[in-house]
Amino acid sequence: MPTAPTAIIADDERLMRDQLRLRLSEAWPELEIIGEAKNGEEAVELVEQLKPDLTFLDIRMPGKTGMEAARDIGDRSQIVFVTAYDQYAVEAFERGAVDYVLKPTEPERLKLTVDRLKGRLARPNEKVNDSVQAMLSQLAEKIAQPKPKHLQWIQASIGQDLRMIPVEDILFFRSDEKYTCVQTATFEALIRKPVRDLADELDPALFWQIHRATLVNVNAIEGVTRDIRGRHLVLVKGRPEKLEVSRSFLHLFKQM
Repeated sequence: MPTAPTAIIADDERLMRDQLRLRLSEAWPELEIIGEAKNGEEAVELVEQLKPDLTFLDIRMPGKTGMEAARDIGDRSQIVFVTAYDQYAVEAFERGAVDYVLKPTEPERLKLTVDRLKGRLARPNEKVNDSVQAMLSQLAEKIAQPKPKHLQWIQASIGQDLRMIPVEDILFFRSDEKYTCVQTATFEALIRKPVRDLADELDPALFWQIHRATLVNVNAIEGVTRDIRGRHLVLVKGRPEKLEVSRSFLHLFKQM
């Protein structure tokens, strides 16, 4: 009886590892995930120790990037890159030489990847050609550049699913004692990160803190009104909510 194929997952974000593990179990039940790594160095060590058939590598990780780890792993394991952005890299992978999975993992796209990987594992003697190695070297230099200073995506829970939400799609954040609500035009999600941390990580030109528990997307502000108690309230485009503005943040609206 043939042995089940094996894989490791490398991503510095635990939620992303959990989501990919779940999606792979659905798309490829026979695949055995035998290890997880939080960075490129750990991924290279796990490949050396466990000798997996496949290695799913996040492109951007602290320390050794996924691209750098892939070069160190060489042909000891089939590489699948995982990315939430970097369209130039995705286009290169589309040439068919190296496969990829987009974050957040979509079942239909993952099925295509699984079908390719099954075919590749059936031809273990195929090697990545020199031109692809050169392409990897060029991309490794680009990927190694620092991440954007401000958050570009928010990871949020919607029921049992994890979703990656572009920050520009978010209308506002509003916290209670335990969770922070992430409100978009079409759905609401929850995260555990408090507004005070988000305020430090989001672009202040895009998100204004208007209350100790509220951040609002500047582009989503329809106007500001006052209620009978004299409180200033932000009106949000397309939403019924009126977001209270604390006195210490009123200066933001003097220009409006």
